[in-house]
Amino acid sequence: MDKNNLGSWGEQQAARYLRRRGYAILDMNYRCRFGEIDVIAKKRKFIVFVEVKLRKNDRFAEAREFVTRAKQERIISTAGLWLMENETELQPRFDVVEIYAPEGQKGRIKIEHIENAFE
Repeated sequence: MDKNNLGSWGEQQAARYLRRRGYAILDMNYRCRFGEIDVIAKKRKFIVFVEVKLRKNDRFAEAREFVTRAKQERIISTAGLWLMENETELQPRFDVVEIYAPEGQKGRIKIEHIENAFE
């Protein structure tokens, strides 16, 4: 399976996970000139911009560590444009969903959800 398909699979897993926890998915793979946001969801008073990180394991580093400061800045800029296009009274929040899939799509996965991962 190529990297793009695996990434899409991971984003679908994250969206399913969030739905089960009461989030409404508003958009996926929102792209603009600043970058991309994997999942945009809402829950209670928050509009949540989610970066999904898929890894086989966390032996080298936790998946969240790959959301660098530069990546955070691109996500924040992209979220700003989305908010200009989609008015809302909801409070923005930036989360990271880590997915660990040691056997790829065929085996068990572990999901960690880090709320308010960066500002």
